Amino acid sequence: MPAGNETDRELDVEQEYLTTLYAEADTLREHAAARLTAADPATAPFWRAEVSRLEAAEDGLCFGRLDMRDGSRVHVGRLGLFRGDEPLLLDWRAPAARPFYTATMADTHGVRRRRRITTRGRAVLALDDELLDTEAGGDDVLVGAAALMAALTAQRTGRMRDIVTTLQAEQDRIVRDDHPGVLVVQGGPGTGKTAVALHRLAYLLYTRPHLRGRGVLVVGPSQVFLAYIGQVLPGLGEHAVVTSTVAGLYPGITIGRTDPPESAVAKGRADLAVRIAAAVRTRVRLPGEPVEIAFEREVLVLDPRTCRKAADAAAHTGLPHNQARLVFQQRIVAALAQDLIDSMENVVFTETGESLDGGSADGRLSAADLRALAAAGVVVDPGQEDGPRRLLDETDAARLRAALLADTGVGAVLDELWPPLTAPEVVAGLLGTPGDVWSPADVPLLDEAAAVLGERAGETFGHVVVDEAQELSAMAWRMLLRRCPAKSMTVVGDLAQTGDPAGATSWDDALRSHVDDRWRLAQLTVNYRTPAEIMAAAAGLFAAHHPGLRPPRSVRHAGEHPWRRRTTLEELPGIVAAIAARHEDGRLAIITPPSHHDRLTAAAAVRTPPELTDPVVVLTPGQAKGLEFDAVLVVDPATILAAPLGHNDLYVAMTRATRHLGILHPGPPPAELAGLLEHTA
Repeated sequence: MPAGNETDRELDVEQEYLTTLYAEADTLREHAAARLTAADPATAPFWRAEVSRLEAAEDGLCFGRLDMRDGSRVHVGRLGLFRGDEPLLLDWRAPAARPFYTATMADTHGVRRRRRITTRGRAVLALDDELLDTEAGGDDVLVGAAALMAALTAQRTGRMRDIVTTLQAEQDRIVRDDHPGVLVVQGGPGTGKTAVALHRLAYLLYTRPHLRGRGVLVVGPSQVFLAYIGQVLPGLGEHAVVTSTVAGLYPGITIGRTDPPESAVAKGRADLAVRIAAAVRTRVRLPGEPVEIAFEREVLVLDPRTCRKAADAAAHTGLPHNQARLVFQQRIVAALAQDLIDSMENVVFTETGESLDGGSADGRLSAADLRALAAAGVVVDPGQEDGPRRLLDETDAARLRAALLADTGVGAVLDELWPPLTAPEVVAGLLGTPGDVWSPADVPLLDEAAAVLGERAGETFGHVVVDEAQELSAMAWRMLLRRCPAKSMTVVGDLAQTGDPAGATSWDDALRSHVDDRWRLAQLTVNYRTPAEIMAAAAGLFAAHHPGLRPPRSVRHAGEHPWRRRTTLEELPGIVAAIAARHEDGRLAIITPPSHHDRLTAAAAVRTPPELTDPVVVLTPGQAKGLEFDAVLVVDPATILAAPLGHNDLYVAMTRATRHLGILHPGPPPAELAGLLEHTA
């Protein structure tokens, strides 16, 4: 262990260097702010993004140093800083910075010493050194304690923190994976899969800057979850990212009900896409007999053959229903207009009612006809002398077509044959529902109908991150992949945590029909968050329902075993209220079945919807997905288990804690939890 003055000297060295880095960053920020002030509309977005990028790096600008075997030294941080050609700070995503995450004593990558630098604001607080090459020589002063363990055991804040300073080699490999298609990151509780996905997105934006122009999307299971992760990407210097739930990608509807499991499963099947397309096609009704249409003082006749030809031409375009409808209308109106023109051209009357050309079928006017027309003041184009004499030119024909399209009677017939449709109208008709209040399972159906109709274009993105992806139905996958034409995605989830009955049981089944073999599986195997004692408590539940899967390996012990306490349904609110009132050690999540949620929210006197920065929150297992807390109290595990895939919901609930886990069970405990330590009071 180094003497105190040696530690202080190393701290002073890093503090001096950090001050230099901040001075350089300040200069760049001032320059960018000045350029933004003077920028025109075309360049302002660039300078605004540059100011945001530099401001985001204010906290934790530099967090590491590599001392190389060849004697060189580099510092690693949130962004790259240069003085001329001299690198002052390496962006953590740069290839030269990768050894900071991957170097080990077995494979040093040329690194002699790795130093992790802990800062607060612009002050260096602590250093943590690892000597990786003991044969390289040098009089190294080693300082600090394990940075990773310090981060893991720190109290939760109610917001996800980035892990850029503590990325482990297994995580780093996935962050820098350059697979161009769909990368699936399968990881159990506490493996950091969400953080890894967000860091991979930041890495891709660094290595593929064109993605910024094409847009990136992060999809999460709930607004609570999106608020929880909301600070990660800005902290990594990335602001130009759209975040949304699946339902949020189809705005303008009211989500006001939840389907029973069997309905959610039925609505999530891929064959709903076929049924929606068929429902739209059947709304086109072509007549079997001629249709008479009143237009001004004429009666037009629309024959079935003309309708079929117009419908075939519209379908041949490949356009969505509402756009193809316009083609159909134009073809029909063109045919009706031509019939009118032909009738007017074939029979021309004088003021006395005498036919000039006798209704000649080819429309050719005789010399006598021409003289009569001239006498009547009708000028005939002399260029028509060698062909049929036409009274109406293309301008006249265009006006006639416009008049037909604007006519209410004609429009009514056209709408009856090929009606304009809306997605809610189609889906409500297919499901036999009123179509005013929708369920989450309806949203992908509405989006599918909108795509078939061409009702809305829908924003597309160059890369999409999908978290808790195991919850997506086949129809939800179709909805997301429509928004990512390049099929470039980072998909993260855990098949052992699937709670939606329409969700995934196999990544291959979920993805292959959409992307063929353009997907690859990466696995996270180390649990950094959940202590071994809690994972052991959940081991029986996991093994009973997922014999083919292996749980992640925990890297730490909390020193405290989970407990259970028997109670009654009547006593639950009082016990929960007492536990919430006396809780002082970090953040507590009370995870309960939906049937108890409102009652326990009132008993614990907490806000709804939950605010994760509060010391106590009440959540359902679905709301708790992807979140972490210092302590968790699971209420009524038997009711949680009774739901479809309830074993996965209970597994989620039990693995959210970083330190403490308690379980309240009315009546006897479920068999999977009977071995837990019992508290009697």
